[in-house]
Amino acid sequence: MTEISATDAKNKFGEVLEMVRKGPVRIRKNGRDVAVMVAADEFDRMAAADAAPKVNPLVKRLHEESTRRWGKVYEALAK
Repeated sequence: MTEISATDAKNKFGEVLEMVRKGPVRIRKNGRDVAVMVAADEFDRMAAADAAPKVNPLVKRLHEESTRRWGKVYEALAK
């Protein structure tokens, strides 16, 4: 990941935008990380992944087993 100072990012913003097309750019101020710039399509991908429901695989497996085992009971109770 490319790193750049906050001052350089401000002064060379156009160049930073071109750098972001190649990969994320870490922006540092006073020796600490303050931001990471990513391309819009990468941000969209990350946002979609973050919004996707996260189900523990064990919970999913147990739910499937329960449905197989008790499916007829669930259907009868739903009526």
